[in-house]
Amino acid sequence: MSRQPVWLGIDTSNYTTSAAFCDGEGRVIANLKVPLPVREGECGLRQSDAVFAHVKNMPQLMVKCREALGDLYTPVAVGVSATPRDVEGSYMPCFLSGQAVASAVSAAMDIPMYTFSHQNGHIRSALYSAGCAQELMGKPFCAFHVSGGTTEVLRVTPTETSFSVEQVGGTADINAGQAIDRVGVMLGLHFPCGPALEQLAAENTQKVPKPRITVRDGVCNLSGLENLAGKLYAERDDRALVAAYVLTFIGDTLVRMTEHLLEKYPDTPVLYAGGVMSNRYLQRRLADCCRAFFAEPAFSADNAAGICLLCREHDMRVR
Repeated sequence: MSRQPVWLGIDTSNYTTSAAFCDGEGRVIANLKVPLPVREGECGLRQSDAVFAHVKNMPQLMVKCREALGDLYTPVAVGVSATPRDVEGSYMPCFLSGQAVASAVSAAMDIPMYTFSHQNGHIRSALYSAGCAQELMGKPFCAFHVSGGTTEVLRVTPTETSFSVEQVGGTADINAGQAIDRVGVMLGLHFPCGPALEQLAAENTQKVPKPRITVRDGVCNLSGLENLAGKLYAERDDRALVAAYVLTFIGDTLVRMTEHLLEKYPDTPVLYAGGVMSNRYLQRRLADCCRAFFAEPAFSADNAAGICLLCREHDMRVR
């Protein structure tokens, strides 16, 4: 029996080693991940440590790929995240790990390799999971990319090969995921703290103090959140309340940024991508203020599904 063709995607972000593949109909057959280890009490990884962790993770991830491919599928092209964003000068060493493996797969199997940005992979993965690819891929739309490494508001124009992305807002200091992780570690949670903080916030029974947020011309400030949350924790000694306060602060900020965005681009659908946007509380808040689309958690947090989909679409155009 002949094997069916599939398109392989590889992504090596700062906290997850990922691989995925899709079939000729654009269905994601496997979405595989291995997290990078972070020591207890720490809020992240240095790039050198992330590169080393990816090198250690890749053999087991490739075994998972081999098992998922089985005797049914064979890769005909491989795509990989090569840069954080699709702009000149965008660079992070951790993506070299994925490029090395993709290059090896390409050479060993004599199949083409294509490079994409991590951000465009997030956008494509979210479109797939949210079920809105057919609606949004033919015209410009807006997107938020909110994670530990990025808090950006984007104007996205689909192109023949991927997306043309213009940043129209974002953060002036730290990212939303960084704020969540710093407070989470302060509360004794294990990094990355997003899911545990969300669960903790759901246990809150107290009235959440109204946060004072800062958003000017679509640009937010989040660096003060850690101090405000620390002060509240010292005063109330209530972990659930502090967790709820953090999500309320970020929710209010994202709502204000969305409102500013829609003043510039009225009636535009908004896609929310990135690990922070897996949060159900934030999704509920934002669903009330615009025509919003959200990915499922497996396709919102770091993953390679968007890369394999972009790889398939590009490869089918050039064949």
